[in-house]
Amino acid sequence: MDARTPAGLSRVLEDVSFALRPGETLCLAGESGSGKSVTSLAIMGLLPKASLRVTGGAIRLDGRDLVGLPERAMRRLRGGEIGMIFQEPMTSLNPVMTIRDQLTEAIRVHQGAEDALARARAMLEAVHISDPARRLGQYPHELSGGMRQRVMIAMALSCRPKVLIADEPTTALDVTVQAQILKLMRELKGEFGTSIILITHDMGVVAEMADRVAVMKAGRIVEQADVVPLFTAPREAYTRELLAAVPRLGARAGTDGPPRVTPLPTRFETGGENEAGEETVLSVHNLSVSYGGARNLFGRRGEAQRAVEGVSFALKRGRTLGLVGESGSGKSTTGKAALGLIPFTGEVVLDGTAIAGLSPRAMRPLRRAAQMIFQDPYASLDPRMSVGAAIAEPLVIHGIGNRAERRERVAALLRRVGLTADHATRYPHEFSGGQRQRICIARALALEPKLIVADESVAALDVSVRARVLDLMLELQETMGLAYLFISHDMAVIEKMSHEVAVMRAGRLVEYGTRRAIFEAPHEAYTRELIAAVPMPDPTRRHLAEAG
Repeated sequence: MDARTPAGLSRVLEDVSFALRPGETLCLAGESGSGKSVTSLAIMGLLPKASLRVTGGAIRLDGRDLVGLPERAMRRLRGGEIGMIFQEPMTSLNPVMTIRDQLTEAIRVHQGAEDALARARAMLEAVHISDPARRLGQYPHELSGGMRQRVMIAMALSCRPKVLIADEPTTALDVTVQAQILKLMRELKGEFGTSIILITHDMGVVAEMADRVAVMKAGRIVEQADVVPLFTAPREAYTRELLAAVPRLGARAGTDGPPRVTPLPTRFETGGENEAGEETVLSVHNLSVSYGGARNLFGRRGEAQRAVEGVSFALKRGRTLGLVGESGSGKSTTGKAALGLIPFTGEVVLDGTAIAGLSPRAMRPLRRAAQMIFQDPYASLDPRMSVGAAIAEPLVIHGIGNRAERRERVAALLRRVGLTADHATRYPHEFSGGQRQRICIARALALEPKLIVADESVAALDVSVRARVLDLMLELQETMGLAYLFISHDMAVIEKMSHEVAVMRAGRLVEYGTRRAIFEAPHEAYTRELIAAVPMPDPTRRHLAEAG
């Protein structure tokens, strides 16, 4: 199969060929832009006709070629014989329709109205949603991310399709919810006999789920093999690069901190007044944050909800505290409160100054000591500002340097994060995701801070890009003595980056200690559950478990 733009200006897919066997899971693996999602949309007949179309080859389902099939015929196939789970369920579900209406609509369209409601409820039970009768009457925004994804799976399987396409179905989910969804998909595949095309850039998920793997790069399949041979003896250099870039849980066993990435001892680590561990950059004691409690339009005061309660920790210069937990555990709220970005109670001492109750004007000098890197670099950068202007903005706000000095400083920062001075004149949309995150790091470094709060700063990046950004952050820490409050739900990344680890659940710290203590001898059942849920990039473990 080939896909081009209508004017023939560029080829998006070229000579993509694979076969899906009954009851098999085929994983399409590769980085963003490799053509995985375009392949799935081509199969479903959902390519935007104004910009993309299939120009060669065939897509056959039970011997029937789907290329060029009239839309009316494709509509009967979609949902009926081919189901699809999209990456973000909140944008895939209709926000103004109940779960009942959305599930029964699919059943009625493909199999008639008889017993549609009973079948919808049975499908919710099949995907293990609690209290399915009540969930049918709810709207998507009333469900958690994991529940919404379960609804999408129920909808995709409601008509028992022969093929299920799952496009990054667990990327936005916490590690424990991801483990539940992957287990559910395996169970349903066995129960319904459905063949699955699973699209992912997570090689751990590939190892957990795949029977066969097709590795894609730049619109081509560069390697295709059964899962065990592909992981144990990959033929292509690109496949080896993907596998080498995956953070592996347990890789740091027996060590007390992150791996070294600079070849020689740095000035920061040679001693003196800047020696690592001597200076406490951030101290948090009994931190609590509440939301709500304000009066509504009718003058009634709502009930306050406690988002963070009684959190305490300390972070010294040159060290990383990994803050880990599921969505809603209070990680990001803790990070924002630590920088004085939201109201809080308790004590926060930032660079030697207690910040509770400080006005924005009084906080401004302290902003130089602490900066933040957010999860989505595209949303963090003003699309109307050039990259150079965005990096220079903190210098302008704090009155540092003249125009020429700031221009020179921006060029040095861009080179520091692996870009060039020429990039300063470009705009955010002209860069890749990994480059944009490097720009955000450069902006955070502009004021020469002692502390950086990194809030899921690599969660949206491909595995190889993520590895390069993490190495950059480690190198900056070693050479500049940065302290990181590193927030993530990825346990393997936390293990790689951290000296100390704090595990959060429901707004509280449930476990706090050294990296070695948390990962090699965790006390709390919740911590052990998080570690156990991490998908391991080793398919032989799954095959041994299935054989046993």
